[in-house]
Amino acid sequence: MATCTSPYFTPPNTQRPVTLRNFPGPRDSPLKVFEDKNSSPSISKRGVLSSRQLKCTANSHSVNQFQSKDSFLNLHPEISMLRGDTNPTITDPRQDSLSGSVSESLKDSSALNSYNEAKIKVIGVGGGGSNAVNRMIESSMKGVEFWIVNTDVQAMRMSPVFPENRLQIGQELTRGLGAGGNPDIGMNAANESKESIEDAVYGSDMVFVTAGMGGGTGTGGAPVIAGIAKSMGILTVGIVTTPFSFEGRRRAIQAQEGIASLRENVDTLIVIPNDKLLDAVSSSTPVTEAFNLADDILRQGVRGISDIITIPGLVNVDFADVRAIMANAGSSLMGIGTATGKTRARDAALNAIQSPLLDIGIERATGIVWNITGGSDLTLFEVNAAAEVIYDLVDPSANLIFGAVIDPTISGQVSITLIATGFKRQEESDGRNVQANQIAQGETNLGVNRRPSSFLEGRVEIPEFLRKKGRSRYPRA
Repeated sequence: MATCTSPYFTPPNTQRPVTLRNFPGPRDSPLKVFEDKNSSPSISKRGVLSSRQLKCTANSHSVNQFQSKDSFLNLHPEISMLRGDTNPTITDPRQDSLSGSVSESLKDSSALNSYNEAKIKVIGVGGGGSNAVNRMIESSMKGVEFWIVNTDVQAMRMSPVFPENRLQIGQELTRGLGAGGNPDIGMNAANESKESIEDAVYGSDMVFVTAGMGGGTGTGGAPVIAGIAKSMGILTVGIVTTPFSFEGRRRAIQAQEGIASLRENVDTLIVIPNDKLLDAVSSSTPVTEAFNLADDILRQGVRGISDIITIPGLVNVDFADVRAIMANAGSSLMGIGTATGKTRARDAALNAIQSPLLDIGIERATGIVWNITGGSDLTLFEVNAAAEVIYDLVDPSANLIFGAVIDPTISGQVSITLIATGFKRQEESDGRNVQANQIAQGETNLGVNRRPSSFLEGRVEIPEFLRKKGRSRYPRA
């Protein structure tokens, strides 16, 4: 017996026709009152039924027996009914005057598919976060909803983000003139606009909070916004940059304080030290290009995770898989590698785990999500070659989730995104550099493409830590 749950179905003798009344509610949101025959009126906010859910079954409708060539349909005539098979002896539940109105989405497969999709929002906070969101839009990133949050109205007007997704915070405090590089003002501005922030993140399954730390709005506002999202049960990922050294010591100190606050309000935190990006560019790189590179790394970080969820693949990784790995993950690492040539898959995997931004290996990770993206020419042998590199490196007891996506636009190229989570916190000890200490306390770094340090006859040399792993559990094809 097939069952369905619908707020639109009214079984006879159980409920009077629903009467909707609009009342002014808090924050100017209408409230709906549902009158039940056997109970007092109940109030629902944001369109969510607060009265008991109603269940309907195929047997509750007038369905006469009929003979079909398909024996399965003889046992389950409701399947034929839902498929739209016509039979004069069958009463269509959508036309039954006693059954009420059944949502037309039952016959609209696209509506059902849309309902099942994870809703992902990217929120850029402050100037740096807004710039990163702008770059994501320019790169035609799909499957996510973009928002920017700022105290500077003039800066928001230049963004390609939809006007309704531009949220000004602290209107009374800053009057739209910015935070002046003061994180306390950014924090107070976000607290002033808490209800607007709640409305912005409402309904999300996953929220990325991105910002450039060290200034006012991003440093002070990002932890508040992330905390609101996480308190609503939303998977919250912070992805931020630290200032270049030439930006001054004050901004560096403010950035570390902001990161410490943000870490307590997210499930996973990705920290990108801008100074490390200098290792990937030439000495003649202009300052503007250096900042653009930082924005692009933020874009790659967000896209690397969201694509795993939103792009259909040969091996799909759904939102529940990602949530299982990233929820309350603490310390996390992420690498992105791209390569071409005969050994492109293996090289891309090596590039993903070797980066100037990574000061700690992924051997101690308890969870790994990795995704390989290639053109229509991607082969099973190449997938196996990439898997060898990754699986030989991680702990055998780690929880690994794998996805594969075919993207015809990158024919001849392979890209790998790897997320390693669940690192145990360790006590700081002498001899560790500052970045390693930050990771041990729960921060996250993002890996980017880097050519391996040594090459032999045009091929990538296997790092020492991989050679020590011995024979692969996944032999070559």
